[in-house]
Amino acid sequence: MASSLQRIARHSPLAAYRSSLTPIWRQFASEALVEIKPGEIGMVSGIPDEHLRRRVVIFSPARTASQQGSGKVGRWKINFLSTQKWENPLMGWTSTGDPYANVGDSALSFESEEAAKAFAEKHGWEYTKTPSRSISQGGLSWAVSPFPLGPIMNKFFKYSTSGEAFSVQL
Repeated sequence: MASSLQRIARHSPLAAYRSSLTPIWRQFASEALVEIKPGEIGMVSGIPDEHLRRRVVIFSPARTASQQGSGKVGRWKINFLSTQKWENPLMGWTSTGDPYANVGDSALSFESEEAAKAFAEKHGWEYTKTPSRSISQGGLSWAVSPFPLGPIMNKFFKYSTSGEAFSVQL
């Protein structure tokens, strides 16, 4: 189907006209590309100036205690330093008038530290980076065993439990 449409388009009377316009179109396309300088996106986006001068923290979040795998480990996030906080007198919750207070928690996640830095520079934000902590897992040795070999091990497994029901009397 696609090849038949391509043949029809090549042999149509507009093909010669279209081929003469191609160099002109490419000329305008190259002029339309503009180099983006750091901080320019923030200037033209309509964001108020007090939000453009924000400071952000770039960090790699720690692994949560309930995580078993390594799926979300190694990502980098941007978090805004929050300013306007107060305690809500009715419920005692912390309230804020900051529109960026909770943006970094869910939305601004990056694959690498360089991508997070480039994003912050592109939007004109000053950033500080917290050093990432590498987790060193030491190798376990068989010398440090919860059930040592020898006569002490016999105390743990004194009674045979193969196929028998047993009870503990206190």
